[in-house]
Amino acid sequence: MTLKSVYKTDYVQSLDQQAQGNLNSSWVNDKGAWVTNVLLICVLKFFFGIIPGISPELSWTLTTLTYNIGSYIMFHAVTGVPFEFGQGAYDGITLWEQIDGGVQFTATRKYLTTVPIVLFLMSTHYTHYDAFAFLLTFSATVINLIAKLPSMHQVRLFDINQKIDATD
Repeated sequence: MTLKSVYKTDYVQSLDQQAQGNLNSSWVNDKGAWVTNVLLICVLKFFFGIIPGISPELSWTLTTLTYNIGSYIMFHAVTGVPFEFGQGAYDGITLWEQIDGGVQFTATRKYLTTVPIVLFLMSTHYTHYDAFAFLLTFSATVINLIAKLPSMHQVRLFDINQKIDATD
């Protein structure tokens, strides 16, 4: 594939993206999405807290790990749009890259970056600063936050999430 065809493909894709609103990522800015995020964390904590044999400390660790892994998969691992309204305009970009048209440092992006940090701090406090729980939750939080950095926008490590081009 030549540089000219890559430029043409990117230009056509950007025109397709501007043609209509992105229903895949617009829900993040809707009323209640932020509250739903907090409620999801509360439900996870409650679920892990009622399982017999799981201590409160372990339930905080599992809540943080589950949230970070789920958030990473949802926002950074899956590319494209699950429905066929975009006709390929968003193929090859993750949900995080689709939020607010890729504009960095919007209120939604700041919120979705702050939540894992606050959850990590709460988890660390309620596990009484246990070294093993700290290491697990810190690792998951850092991986999740690195994927949210502006310098990682449309960067694919180890060929994960690479857009497959049929013309090659």
